[in-house]
Amino acid sequence: MSSPQLQTALWVLQPVLLGVLATVMLRRKLHRDFPVFFGFAVIQIVAFAIEFPIYEIRAYRLYFCVFWVITALNLAIEFKVIHEVFADIVRPYHALKDLGTALFKWAALVMLLVSGLFIATDSAWSDPVGRNVLILQRCVEVIQCGMVLLLLAFCKPLGVSWRRQSFGIALGFGLAAGTELISCGLFFGGHLSNSVLNVITMSFYNLGVLIWLFYSTLNRREVAATLLVPQRWDNALMDLHPHGEPESLIPMFEHMVDRAFSKTQEHA
Repeated sequence: MSSPQLQTALWVLQPVLLGVLATVMLRRKLHRDFPVFFGFAVIQIVAFAIEFPIYEIRAYRLYFCVFWVITALNLAIEFKVIHEVFADIVRPYHALKDLGTALFKWAALVMLLVSGLFIATDSAWSDPVGRNVLILQRCVEVIQCGMVLLLLAFCKPLGVSWRRQSFGIALGFGLAAGTELISCGLFFGGHLSNSVLNVITMSFYNLGVLIWLFYSTLNRREVAATLLVPQRWDNALMDLHPHGEPESLIPMFEHMVDRAFSKTQEHA
């Protein structure tokens, strides 16, 4: 099988595997626990149904416009999936969940600022929209890899079993993201051709989908046990919560940030 045929086969295989994944999640009612991830799988199937016919008729200009739009949409959804996984892991700890939500909002803002900074400082780039999306994509992939490392490092203190669905989702994304980061580095370094890059990234993405399918099939819907150490973290954050305030800690964290900014301006 030639390289173009192999790339096409790997590409066509993606919606097939994702379709099976979505069906399994529906039948096992996992879409209720992970609605964003389920929506991500469905959107990938719809995106393939739009992209593939355009690519086959060789309308490359239209294809790349559609490709960048879908890629940008995927980045937003993947970021929400990361937050959904994090929220599932710390579900027994409400204060940690609120803190993580606030941090994710700031991380999204930082990613947008970083990509905008690159565009502003590199006017020679012929496709600023494409470069912007690529920078955001690399940021999300780094976070996906970091999520896997976080789970591996803290799964025992947080009581997270490797059998849980959230662990499988993070592992699949981390594997695909880590492979793409390494492969793109080798490609831009002149060590890989574009065809080899596509085959590697598509293969590992399909492997990530198989991991999601495996966890969805064998998932036991295990719930993290409330352990002493993370419970202490949660209690410490709850102690910072002023009495009489709303239950969510997010307004408190935002107020702390505002105070820090105001003090900086006073000293200036």
